[in-house]
Order: sequence, then C-alpha cells, then structure tokens
Amino acid sequence: MLKIEHLTKRYGDKTAVDDLNLHICQGEIYGFIGHNGAGKTTTLKSVVGILQFDRGEIYIGGESVKEQPLKCKSKIAYIPDNPDLYDYMTGIKYLNFIADIFKVSAADRKERIHKYADLFEITDELAQPIAAYSHGMKQKLAIIAAWMHEPRLVLMDEPFVGLDPKASHSLKGMMREVCDNGGAIFFSTHVLEVAEKLCDKVAIIKGGRLIRSGTMEEVKGDSSLEDVFLELTEKEGTQKEVLPEKKCKDYFCILQNKTNELLQNFLRQFFCLKTNLANRLDYKHTFR
Repeated sequence: MLKIEHLTKRYGDKTAVDDLNLHICQGEIYGFIGHNGAGKTTTLKSVVGILQFDRGEIYIGGESVKEQPLKCKSKIAYIPDNPDLYDYMTGIKYLNFIADIFKVSAADRKERIHKYADLFEITDELAQPIAAYSHGMKQKLAIIAAWMHEPRLVLMDEPFVGLDPKASHSLKGMMREVCDNGGAIFFSTHVLEVAEKLCDKVAIIKGGRLIRSGTMEEVKGDSSLEDVFLELTEKEGTQKEVLPEKKCKDYFCILQNKTNELLQNFLRQFFCLKTNLANRLDYKHTFR
C-alpha cells in the first residue's frame, strides 16, 4: 500500500529524514513514534506531497508520488496535527467542498456526512461557521472530511490530540474499519499506550533515522512499548536540536495565535449572530 525507499529530506545543512525505509501493507495500522523534531511530520508531509524530498522514492498503491501525484492523492487522506480549515465556511459547506474535490456523489456524501457527524456528535453544529468551533470540533470535522471519499490510505499526524475519550474510541473504530476493507493507516503519536494497543506494526524514529520497526511483538518483546522506546532513544544519545524550520513554525504559531485572538473572537460573534439563521436554512435545504 505504502512503500518508502531511502527517503532523505534536508533543510539546508540539517537532515530531517535520513535514508528512511518503510513498507506498510494493506490491512495494517502502522504507528510512527519519536520525539519532537525526530522527522515524523516531515515524513508524512513528504508522502502526501506537501514537501519535496531530496532523495529516495515513495510509492502509494504501486504509483510513484513523484511521477503520478494526482493518482496518489486520490487514494489518500491526510489529517495534520493542527488542521487548517476555512473559518468563514460552515461545517456542512466545508464537507461538501471536500466532497466536490473528490467528486463524491450526492447520495454518498449525504450518507457519509450523516454517519460520521452523528458518530462524532456534531450534526447540530454543522450549520455553524468553523470560526466558532473549538479545537476538538475542528479535529472531528477534519476527520469526517478525510473519510468523505473512502481513502485507501489514511495518514494522520497526532490524530488523538484534542479529541475527547468517546471521539477517540470512535476514531479507532474507523481506523480498523479502513484496514478491514483492505486499506491501511499510517499515523504518528506521542501516546505510546494507544500505539501499543492499536497498532499492528510500529516504527521508532530518532534524529531522522529509523532505529527499530516491525510488529508490536518484534519491537517490544516482553517489555512495554514505553520501556523499549525510552531505552532505544537513550541509547541513541541525546535528541538532536529541533530544526530551525520547526522552531520558526512554533514561534510563528505562537505569534499568530496571539495576534489573531481578538480577530477570532470577533469572527465567532460576527458569524454566529449574523449568519446563524441563514446557515440553518441552508443546512435544512442540504439534507432535504
């Protein structure tokens, strides 16, 4: 399903991912764990085509992401660690927008929106502007959008952050359902207990290098995944300094959050008060 061969990605003189090799088969939930700055997000972004990599090959369903990017993207879904959604849209308009991109039929999109919105208990909020959503609600909306076109491969960066326990349980069921239907899941996480219970296979990355991978039994043996992870990362030495790009991204996010706080509050009040009635009418019209 997903084959990563000798993937190398550099930022200037810093190597974020160094000669990475992974093979994720159909029916597998594959966990990707490592410290901050280890190369997890860079790997995921390289797979989905957000980042250009310096060396290696990535294949999705036998197609090269370099040579057949559109074919590859039609088979996958990607949920970043902090979904960047269109705040001026309502939830229902955003889902229909995503469905239009992937040419999902009216009947299929209606069925899937009902199914997953009810599952995550946000059906009533779909008429509201996304600017009024909490982080958890945005995460739920991003998950529903990712499942709209029934992707064969789902890639997620820290998908459980911001989700309540019930939503996390629902997402785990959706992940297993994808694999039972012949798809695959590749996701990063810091929650080692979740990885240990959920994943069929796991890979541990440090400083851009793969230090261990395999089935859960092969990786952890008789120990816990947490013990193995700590032992391996400590043996490899201290964690490399976070890349300048990562630092800049973090500083930018902090600055952006502070400077946009007043604007976000204004948008919430503006959209909620001014467009609430119109959005509800539009929502009812969509589901007639």
